[in-house]
Amino acid sequence: MVHEYRSQRWLSPNSNEEDMGPLLAPRLAYFAAVARHEHVTRAAQEMGVPQSTLSRAVVRLEQDLGVALFARKGRTVSLTPAGRTFLASAERALAEVERAADSVRADADPSAGRVAFGFLHTMGSETVPGLIRAFRADHPKVRFTLVQNYGEAMIERLRAGELDLCLTSPVPDAPDLVARRLDEQRLRLVVPDDHRLAGRKRVRLAEAADETFVTLEPGYGLRRITDDLCTEAGFTPRVAFEGEEAETLRGLVAAGLGVALLPPPAVPRPGVVELTVTAPRAAREIGVAWLDGHPDTPPVAAFKKFLLSRRGKLLPEPE
Repeated sequence: MVHEYRSQRWLSPNSNEEDMGPLLAPRLAYFAAVARHEHVTRAAQEMGVPQSTLSRAVVRLEQDLGVALFARKGRTVSLTPAGRTFLASAERALAEVERAADSVRADADPSAGRVAFGFLHTMGSETVPGLIRAFRADHPKVRFTLVQNYGEAMIERLRAGELDLCLTSPVPDAPDLVARRLDEQRLRLVVPDDHRLAGRKRVRLAEAADETFVTLEPGYGLRRITDDLCTEAGFTPRVAFEGEEAETLRGLVAAGLGVALLPPPAVPRPGVVELTVTAPRAAREIGVAWLDGHPDTPPVAAFKKFLLSRRGKLLPEPE
């Protein structure tokens, strides 16, 4: 009964169990300092605050918890059993906050911070490694978290704060995003090397109207461009296979399973012939996007400036 009475005496009438975390957090460091020194004056000196401020903070903490954390004798204090239990958890919480602070400071470091960068699968084998190599010539310690995905998925991760920048196509047009066109990539009609069109160098897309197509899945930017170009050429493509990666589609074409509209490969693939499409103009725009109003850390700002400086020369010359 004595314990129950003491808890009621210390309990703050404004305390709310559901809101205790935000309520207690600012006072944990004060509590830990007093527990460390077992002396209010020395703890106040360490924390750089008036002794009265520290004393009030600790008393209010006890009131909010509803338990006495210290036994007091003048300015000297000692932890109660409840205080020792609470100290162990408080120190873990403070250490976790310090680790989090160290992490975000490290990520924002101008010379050795981190950039979370998303890009299309088709940019991964050559374009992005070349970009990062060129950027790190002047920023050798900047770290990258790299995410390969299709356009819509990257935009979702950009909005969720998981990416700082993304390289995508088509260039997005949304009120919450900022996007800049960087380059244009011509698309080719890829056919098997024994195909009726394989002896040609150029072709009108309408000449493939009766062909079976292999394409990326719906939701991919390149799939949308393929559908739009075929519509412009006067037909709806007959899709036999849908995939998630351009080089897999090339393999399907080489196996004679269809034709495809694809960007140039990093390395020529045997078994296929890549034809220039003369009509309609077959190309995709490549751009960089970021969240509007989102503050940049110094490494993100530096990489963004670098990407914007590559307008018109983002992509390697096709072989």
